[in-house]
Amino acid sequence: MERRFKSAKGKVDSKGKNNSRERALYVTISVCLVFLLLISKLTYIMIYKSKEYKHMAQGQWNSQVTVEADRGDITDRNGSILATSIDVYRVDLDLEAIDIYIQDEEITKDEVAQKLSEASGLALEEVKEKLNPISEDGVKVTTSNLIKGINKELADKIRALNIYGVVTSISPKRYYPNDNFLSHVLGSVNDDNKGLNGIELQYDYELKGLDGYKIAEVDGSLDELPFQTVKYTSPVDGKTVTLTIDENIQLIAEKAAEKGYEDNKAKEVTIIVMNPNNGEILAMVNKPDFNPNTPYEDYENFQGDNDFDKLQSMFRNGAISDSFEPGSTFKNFTLAAALEEGVVSESDTFYCDGGVKFGSITIKCWNTAGHGTQTLAEILQNSCNVGFMEVGARLGNQKLKEYIDKLGFGQLTGVDLPGESEGIVKSVSDMSEMDLATIAFGQTNTANSLQLLQAFNAIANGGDLIQPHIMKEISYEASNGTKVIDKVLTPTVKEGVISEGTTAIIRDYLERTINAGGGIGAFMGDKNRRVGGKTGTAQTVDTVNGGYSSDKYIASVLSLYPVDNPQVTVYIKVVEPSAGQYYGGPVTSPILKSLLTELFTYMDSQVYKEKYLEKTKVVVPELRGKSIKDAKKILEELNLNIMVDNTASKVTNMEPYPGSLVEAGANISVNLPGDKIDSNKLIMPDLKGKTLEEATNILNSLNISFRSNGVGIVDGQDVIAGKLIEKGTKVTLSLKE
Repeated sequence: MERRFKSAKGKVDSKGKNNSRERALYVTISVCLVFLLLISKLTYIMIYKSKEYKHMAQGQWNSQVTVEADRGDITDRNGSILATSIDVYRVDLDLEAIDIYIQDEEITKDEVAQKLSEASGLALEEVKEKLNPISEDGVKVTTSNLIKGINKELADKIRALNIYGVVTSISPKRYYPNDNFLSHVLGSVNDDNKGLNGIELQYDYELKGLDGYKIAEVDGSLDELPFQTVKYTSPVDGKTVTLTIDENIQLIAEKAAEKGYEDNKAKEVTIIVMNPNNGEILAMVNKPDFNPNTPYEDYENFQGDNDFDKLQSMFRNGAISDSFEPGSTFKNFTLAAALEEGVVSESDTFYCDGGVKFGSITIKCWNTAGHGTQTLAEILQNSCNVGFMEVGARLGNQKLKEYIDKLGFGQLTGVDLPGESEGIVKSVSDMSEMDLATIAFGQTNTANSLQLLQAFNAIANGGDLIQPHIMKEISYEASNGTKVIDKVLTPTVKEGVISEGTTAIIRDYLERTINAGGGIGAFMGDKNRRVGGKTGTAQTVDTVNGGYSSDKYIASVLSLYPVDNPQVTVYIKVVEPSAGQYYGGPVTSPILKSLLTELFTYMDSQVYKEKYLEKTKVVVPELRGKSIKDAKKILEELNLNIMVDNTASKVTNMEPYPGSLVEAGANISVNLPGDKIDSNKLIMPDLKGKTLEEATNILNSLNISFRSNGVGIVDGQDVIAGKLIEKGTKVTLSLKE
């Protein structure tokens, strides 16, 4: 028994040991499997998912901040600032971070809203909405802007709350130092600093610049760690847009327009002053206007069925956007066409008995009693509708329409401002005998104010139709301080649309007209002030009942000075004067006299003469590879200065780049330290308007190869002017006679 028992016990011990080994094996295998799984997971994370998790991790300790570029300045022709950028502050809300703050501090979102409301001055309900924003498609968003455009004091007050997720930053804001001055031309920007209208919209691409960014390491409170910037890309500030506007002439025009607006209790007043010899707009003003610093405070004073319509009415530049029947100012152009075609002569006489019948309809002269017998000069001086109906009949539909087209009516002038209207011009096939008569003295067809002045400029300058423009140049400052001219506007010119002889006759008639038969200089009371001009009175169209309104008129005047060699032209339009007078002469003459009196004083000054001395512009030549001695000699011949940054014997790099346009006397730096200046780059120059010989000399100086198509003057190039190009780039020039 005992032996049997021992034997059984031995069997049990043996079996127990086997079980223990099995369990140990299973445990070992299990542990190994777990380790294998962990190793596999780690391998997967470290190799296959490393980029994704690295990015996620960096997102927690790195912060990317946009570094906004400063919007470029807008200046007048002499550099006076008309629009610029100033630093203000904005406060943004990281809503997910604010949720964490609420949990950690054990407070409510309403309490956070209350704090922000008290610090910012915003209404509590508005702050609550910004803490719980919903996108347009109904999705909750994670970021929100609390307030923009605030000063540093208010930003510091909000920052002092120390609310995790409330982020303050500097943000450039557009600022117009002269408030309403030139507002319709300058335009305005939206909350994101993008151009909405005017020059701000027209040249938004050049003005806006290019934002940079900064990636920095931050702590748990999103505060930037010192000396831990990971990456920084500098912003490229916007370029400066210089206008043809003369600040002093604009001020004179603004004052005259405001007085005309108030004295005549008018609906609107427009004044444009131009240089007729090159198409430059020296002043452009519309009253009423607005303050682009606070545009949303002014729009309710304008007409419209709703807020949007009122805003559009406020922003509309009436000088180019409003087309209307010009009235008697158009008689200048009918006369020009008739003289050119030889259907009238200075010895002709015309009889006016007060009206002309067309079937059962009589079209009357403004003087219903009639002017009697008149000379050609007198029908312009008397603004005789009957006389001009006869002139129109002699011309005929075809010829009158031909000159209407030649002088740019019914077409965009191409001015570099948004929102221009073409006007409406009847075709020859649609023009009845009565249409011909009314078009001849300024009714039926419509035009905008700038179209009228563009055509009048052709009379002033001897017969060339020159595209009006308001941008003089676009420029930026190189790192060495040199002003680089990126773009110059070259207007389109249609030469000889009227002969010089015809324009001289009309200018003589215009002088007689504005002096109302008095001696030379009678209009201004000074025989040395030889002014020419023609007033006009147009009935406005009744849009409700059709036909013409019986009590709403547009009074206007076209003027030039001096008669023998005009340097300025002026157009004044007064819409719906309601102070008693409505004829063009009584309404516009006081405004014109006031404007010209101040303008003559300014034009006689030494300041004016100095401001209009155009600086010579020079294309920077290629100097790289030349000796310092030769480079200095080349630049001296071009009236440019050399600045050498080291003692090397040859030029290795330079700034501004070859091909850049600069003013005479500018500094050209060579052999600058570092690698910021690419020695293989140059700027493509603007060759438009140059002769083939001039273009060839410039391109040869830059070692740019080219081919040309056509003959005459360079009219186009297939490489955009101002573009940074590689050495060896080839360009094709298009020439036109």
